[in-house]
Amino acid sequence: MTIAFRPAPSVVRRDSGLYGYERALARRGLGPVAGVDEAGRGACAGPLVVAAVVLGRPVDGLNDSKSLAASRRESLYRRITATAEAVGVVVIPPGEIDARGLHRSNIEGMRRAVARLSCDLGYVLTDGFPVPGLPVPSLGMWKGDQVVACVAAASIVAKVTRDRMMIELDGRHPRYGFAVHKGYGTLGHRRALETYGPCPDHRFSFATVARSRPGEAMGENEVGAGIA
Repeated sequence: MTIAFRPAPSVVRRDSGLYGYERALARRGLGPVAGVDEAGRGACAGPLVVAAVVLGRPVDGLNDSKSLAASRRESLYRRITATAEAVGVVVIPPGEIDARGLHRSNIEGMRRAVARLSCDLGYVLTDGFPVPGLPVPSLGMWKGDQVVACVAAASIVAKVTRDRMMIELDGRHPRYGFAVHKGYGTLGHRRALETYGPCPDHRFSFATVARSRPGEAMGENEVGAGIA
């Protein structure tokens, strides 16, 4: 799908805030606008969670989920899900990430999350990079979760959903500390891997996990992965 309209600096004023892109698109008949983001891209355990959100009324306090305290994310999550026009969430398990690769899983997850939205769309804004194969025109936004309200909302929905899942995983595998680090490669997590080896919810294609399995080749999935 080709891009029908790319909001330019002259269209989106600097003081227009997080809702500037959505308003500019809506003025040109390209609404509703969905924002898409993921959580868990850089983790070496647990799922990748992708969310797509079409906001209803404005939600005060939206920002990149990583910059917010956990309690603030939870509060915003409740407000987003209660007032949004549509929300779609996709959970991609570690085995699928190992089989398909991280980036392919991410792209496919974004397509699937958009497909789960229960409303007609005019445009999609994705965080970080373009996503081919979407049903409407789209644009990849650099640091989209910091500059676009619907992308920020998607980042919060994805992260809260994933964090809750990692806390549940901690109950099944308490020795790894998933409730604390949420599956990212912290020092404590690496030490647990060295001591106990990986569990079934680790991503075996990731280098941090592969190094904990004697005789295994180092994985390549972590290259370019960011913490989200």
